[in-house]
Amino acid sequence: MRKTKGFTFRTIFPPPPKPSLTRPCPFKAYSLIPVSPLAMLDPTILTIGGIVLGIAIIERILERWGVIDLVDQFAKVMRFILPVTFYSALIYFFVTFML
Repeated sequence: MRKTKGFTFRTIFPPPPKPSLTRPCPFKAYSLIPVSPLAMLDPTILTIGGIVLGIAIIERILERWGVIDLVDQFAKVMRFILPVTFYSALIYFFVTFML
């Protein structure tokens, strides 16, 4: 009778490689230009832009009709409202934009 030789699992298959003791440090990359042009299609920004454009068109129509006094009043009001609207919309855009 012949004697059978037994094999253990570890002798047939080598052990898996051990992970290295030094772990790579996490690396976070940030883009300096995260703004997409499609983000400008926000309904609030479009509404504010439409209102400002509408007021400018009304001012031009009144100028063609010869109502200069009313156009001057519009110009005085718009001299204050346009910069405030622009900066408010810009701040709103950057606050609500998801990075």
